[in-house]
Amino acid sequence: MTVRQILEEAKRLEPVERAELLEQLFATFETADPTVDAAWASEVEERLTAYRAGEIEAVPFDEVLDRVNKGKKR
Repeated sequence: MTVRQILEEAKRLEPVERAELLEQLFATFETADPTVDAAWASEVEERLTAYRAGEIEAVPFDEVLDRVNKGKKR
């Protein structure tokens, strides 16, 4: 399976499932600073809690990807 195929499948997931997937993917990277891992875990939990409480809305992945790609072109 290619990265593009995986991405297309991931885009079909619910926002919460995509967040969980990201968290698990990030966990596969080795980091030199456990403080960074703890900070990211805290951020993910806060965002997930806010999403579930209706305090924030999900942004479609295509929109996020467009924003990232526009930033690369600068």
